[in-house]
Amino acid sequence: MVRLSLETDFAEVWLEGEISNLRAPVSGHLYCTLKDQTSQVRAVIFRSTAVHLKFGLEEGLHVVVRGRLSVYEPRGEYQVILDHLEPKGRGALQLAFEQLRRRLEAEGLFDREGKQSLPAFPRTVGIVTSPTGAAIRDLITVLHRRCPILNIIIAPVQVQGPGSAEQITAAIQALNRLGVLDVMIIGRGGGSLEDLWSFNEEAVVRAIAASQVPIVSAVGHETDVTLADFAADVRAPTPSAAAEMVAPVLTETAERLDMLTARCRQAMTSRCMEQHQRRDLLLAHMGSIRFRVLKEAQRVDGAVTGMREAVRARLRQAIVNAQTWTSALMSRSPVFQARRDLVIVPQLRSRLVAAMNHGLKRKAEHTHAYLGRFNGLSPLAILNRGYGILETMPGRQIIRDAGQVSVGEEILARLARGQIRCTVEEVKLDPSD
Repeated sequence: MVRLSLETDFAEVWLEGEISNLRAPVSGHLYCTLKDQTSQVRAVIFRSTAVHLKFGLEEGLHVVVRGRLSVYEPRGEYQVILDHLEPKGRGALQLAFEQLRRRLEAEGLFDREGKQSLPAFPRTVGIVTSPTGAAIRDLITVLHRRCPILNIIIAPVQVQGPGSAEQITAAIQALNRLGVLDVMIIGRGGGSLEDLWSFNEEAVVRAIAASQVPIVSAVGHETDVTLADFAADVRAPTPSAAAEMVAPVLTETAERLDMLTARCRQAMTSRCMEQHQRRDLLLAHMGSIRFRVLKEAQRVDGAVTGMREAVRARLRQAIVNAQTWTSALMSRSPVFQARRDLVIVPQLRSRLVAAMNHGLKRKAEHTHAYLGRFNGLSPLAILNRGYGILETMPGRQIIRDAGQVSVGEEILARLARGQIRCTVEEVKLDPSD
């Protein structure tokens, strides 16, 4: 009931205030707060209205709006549903113009470094304009008057109204694809900001900046300024001025060519006469030069003969030196020395064999002597003479003293061949007993 009451009593309200708390979710709706020094109210711009805005909303922007009052029931808040906005103190189109200009300028679309220069003598000119306006008549008249042999290709488009920006963009791209244009003129006659707005559309500005063909912008009168002027390579104050910038005056060009031809002919004649005089001077000096050349030729012949004899003498001496070095090398050749030393190899072999046999015989005699001494010291040799080695049974210790055993204890007697297990029957500690 509250919502219906507000929507009925406040079906159309006008407000003036400053935008704050601006939000733009992915739904496309815009939410903000309108405020002044004493109060504030929530506002919403639905997507169907937001897409038709000529300018972008910004924080702090002072606007005049129209809408209807309603209630957002989930939160119990009343809000203004806006259907019209315009900036306070300036039009929506002017604000949109300034916002788009700042954004494209920040991207570098208007930088002078990317501008192309106009050709001095174009052959084919493209024109993008209305086929029924005064601009096309002015352009064709001036172009034909200045240069009758110029080829003109016209791309007729609407220059204002719905769909005009798309036609202008398509025409620029189509003329670029032709590949025959030397320069392009885009323009129309004067009008209001609304009439010229097609040349402020972002698509048109980007198409101009991306053109491979140099573009001259001739939109409106001299006081009219559009974004197309900033993006174009050259701006002309009027369409007629654009035609004068593009087309050279054929008669003046022909006269200048005639003048340059005459100057070239005069310069070539003067140069030829100078070269003839120089040739005559050179021919006059040819006689003395020929005599000097013959004299130097004789000196060259003498030098060549002397060089030939010197080379022959050096070759003969080199042959003698080579033979001497060959004989010396042959006498010190490893092959020669090897053959000489092979004669004494059998003698050295016999001496080596005799020395080895003598050495082996001495080593064998020493070995037999050592073996005899080892056998004399070996315990086994003592056992062969009838002795035995007594050992205790548990610990296998050698018995050297009778006190190591007692009566009845078993001992082991190790003989030269075999062992005897014995039992002690009597122990005498005194050897004299």
